[in-house]
Amino acid sequence: MNDTTFITTGDGCRLAYRLDGDANKPVLALSNSIGTTLHMWDGQIAALTEHFRVLRYDGRGHGESDSPEGAYSMDRLGRDVIELLDALGIERAHFLGLSLGGFVGQWLGIYAPDRVDLLILSNTSAHLGPVDEFDARINALKISPDMTAVAQGFLANWFPAHMFEPEHSAIEPFRDMLLSTNPQGLAGSFAAVRDNDMRRTIALINRPTLVIAGRDDTITLASHGEHIAATVPGARLVILPTVHFPNVEHPDTYVRTVLDFLLEGEAA
Repeated sequence: MNDTTFITTGDGCRLAYRLDGDANKPVLALSNSIGTTLHMWDGQIAALTEHFRVLRYDGRGHGESDSPEGAYSMDRLGRDVIELLDALGIERAHFLGLSLGGFVGQWLGIYAPDRVDLLILSNTSAHLGPVDEFDARINALKISPDMTAVAQGFLANWFPAHMFEPEHSAIEPFRDMLLSTNPQGLAGSFAAVRDNDMRRTIALINRPTLVIAGRDDTITLASHGEHIAATVPGARLVILPTVHFPNVEHPDTYVRTVLDFLLEGEAA
């Protein structure tokens, strides 16, 4: 199957997903950053499907998935993944989440470790604040739902300055994803991050875990990745010379880092 299709969760939210690769290979689930769709991983699919059946999905509030009103929770975002795995008859999967997807990965590692084999937490944090900042962002989306300024702010924090030069086209798909994001879905996702604090509970994660951090990341700081790696028992830490999207900034290094961990873990 190589087309986007849908499931409906228990609370009536339609989620878009896509499967790529050989159905006989182990499943690797990918989870996206806030403000993006499953296409944020397009550059990695060819390399990953050599070894895995890759499951991607649009988180609620993003892409082709529904954008319910109100605040989302990390519990709800995590359960969306479990319901997706259940609907597809997937008992266990490797899981790679970046940014918001990394929050979801932490939740799964804590509350649903029986569904996860190997866990990769990329450019993420166990907690982001302050609360007032997220409240201000949510209120701004309600007042002025035009995503142009919001998109520009995200892009400036996601990529290094040199990637905004005309010869770099890699940023444009991300601009399009942000401009097409439902403000209601973005606000709901902001609330999930605002209300989340797993700084202590990630010590309960018992899955083999790789933490990837960006040396120059100004959103989820390298120190946030260091905290996760120091708290999750046995976790491995890799810090790459990137900002927030190492899969776009240094795609070859990123996919090699991911595959080295996964293939080593599978062979163990």
